[in-house]
Amino acid sequence: MNYEIVTLEEKIAVGLSARTNNLSPDMGNVIGGLWNQFYNEGVYASIPDKANEKALGIYTDYAGDERADYTVVVACETGSVPKEERYHVCRIPAGRYAKFVIHGDMVQAVAAAWQEIWRMDLPRSFRYDFEEYQDDGMEHAEIHIYVGLKEERDGI
Repeated sequence: MNYEIVTLEEKIAVGLSARTNNLSPDMGNVIGGLWNQFYNEGVYASIPDKANEKALGIYTDYAGDERADYTVVVACETGSVPKEERYHVCRIPAGRYAKFVIHGDMVQAVAAAWQEIWRMDLPRSFRYDFEEYQDDGMEHAEIHIYVGLKEERDGI
């Protein structure tokens, strides 16, 4: 699977969060429930100061072990932190990321891409990984997946 190394600036992301892990039998329900609440219960529409129309699926607080819990955040990028405390706010750190561009069914293409990414020998940081949904087409979506990488050290 092809990717490019990109350097991103910090992003402020605002939305909803939950904890799960890759082996949990209800992982799909947890993540799907966040997306449902985000769009169908008006959360996306209520978030002020959106930087763009893209949605983000963020994975953080992860130890790199498939049994470990992590935080999943369904959000959008904003230009500022909202005053309302009803949202989960996180800052996707600036740094190096492997960027994958995926096309296809929004759910199936992303799941297949992550399965392949997990098998790759990437120098992952396991701090922040995220999906950036470029449009809302369910069957013919374009999704950018960013996998956080360890920072390069001089000569190491």
